[in-house]
Amino acid sequence: MRRPRAALVGFGEVNTPRDVVERKCAQARDALERLGLDLICTQPVSDVPDGTQAARAVETLSGQQFDVLVLCLAGWIPSHAVVQVATEFAHKPMLLWGLAGWTEGDRLVTTADQAGTAALRKPMADLGYRFKYVYNSPGRPFPVGRIDAFARAAMAESLLKHARIGLMGFRDMNLYGTLYDGVSLRARIGPEVETFELLEVMQRMDSLAAHAVEEVVDRVKADWIFETPAEGETLRKGARFYLALRQKVEERGYEAVSLSDVDGMKKLARFPPSMVFMLLANEMGVCTIPETDVPGAVTQLVTKYLTGQIGAYLEFYEFMEDRVLMGVPDYVPAEVTDGPVTVRPAAFGEFSAGILNVSKVKTGRVTLCRLASTGDRYTMHMVTGEAVQPRKWEEAGWSPPAPHLPGLEIVLDVPVQDFAQKVMGQHYIISYGDNTEAFRDLCGLLGVDIV
Repeated sequence: MRRPRAALVGFGEVNTPRDVVERKCAQARDALERLGLDLICTQPVSDVPDGTQAARAVETLSGQQFDVLVLCLAGWIPSHAVVQVATEFAHKPMLLWGLAGWTEGDRLVTTADQAGTAALRKPMADLGYRFKYVYNSPGRPFPVGRIDAFARAAMAESLLKHARIGLMGFRDMNLYGTLYDGVSLRARIGPEVETFELLEVMQRMDSLAAHAVEEVVDRVKADWIFETPAEGETLRKGARFYLALRQKVEERGYEAVSLSDVDGMKKLARFPPSMVFMLLANEMGVCTIPETDVPGAVTQLVTKYLTGQIGAYLEFYEFMEDRVLMGVPDYVPAEVTDGPVTVRPAAFGEFSAGILNVSKVKTGRVTLCRLASTGDRYTMHMVTGEAVQPRKWEEAGWSPPAPHLPGLEIVLDVPVQDFAQKVMGQHYIISYGDNTEAFRDLCGLLGVDIV
């Protein structure tokens, strides 16, 4: 995934020594480069009466591709000089960044940076700009964490506009919470959802080369730990489904895929898709989630763009006094496993046997979230917590001996009762670390409510 792209424009009043403005703007540029941002920079802009310096900055940036416009104030500047630049890029997310003074001997030297930002903050809001306001403090580190979160949010907004999700089948198990409205999703969030049929995938399977199928089977045998041996035909069937879906993903450029699991793969194809999901996630880096869960898939893309992580899904099994038990009855991507990918053949209820993932899941600080909608109003439910290895547990219905499903107990940072009253669905997306600031920044850019 690419890095965030930022356009940096520094500002300083015409009466402030030019060398001071240039030095402070260079320090800001170096800080952004250390964050890993791809930068486009202009010469610092002052409030010269003819406006030529602002016009020069606009000319430099016009036609360039960037996610966020950084308006970096190295001192006091009359607001009109900043607005002259910003108004040309009013559709872009912006960062209003005030630098700070420095110490010489026993005194603080300031160029009144926060006079400039204080004069701009409300007018920028009134002008309808979508922006984040950050400032330095004398002698303190730059607020790089807050800047990085916003830059990633701006990049995520750009990527979502061009994202495409593949949906095999529709409304698995006639669920309501996995439904979506294509028009409002495209307008408010960005992704395009394309539906295709199980029949198309099975037709593609008939034309696959035998050696390509065997190559996948050989990789699986080499890379995965099998608790009990799997039949060769089961592995070959999973490999054929994977290769057929891979063709579709590559042709259409899907970055996320959801399949009709129960009413499609299991009922009609007689093959649980866990092996297919594992291969799509592990070999292609595609976000995957079962049960034609479009809000879940969109949340996965948001998570991936904001954090660089795969955005694995987990499902609720139990709400406890101070924690929730979450697990999956099929698979987890290799990225979130604690140790090697471990699998076993298993059958659930009346469904035929497939390759079930029974890997351990990584523990640690986590962020859980899910996007939901009511009409064209979108909401993000988000919570943090500490993920620990779960107690011994099993899901009733599996062929004995019951498998130890991948799972976590997550001790939430909010009361479970409060969380439960806001829960948006059975699937939530996990990322490691506290990523709430980046999620909040993106929701602010998209006009998504946070609960």
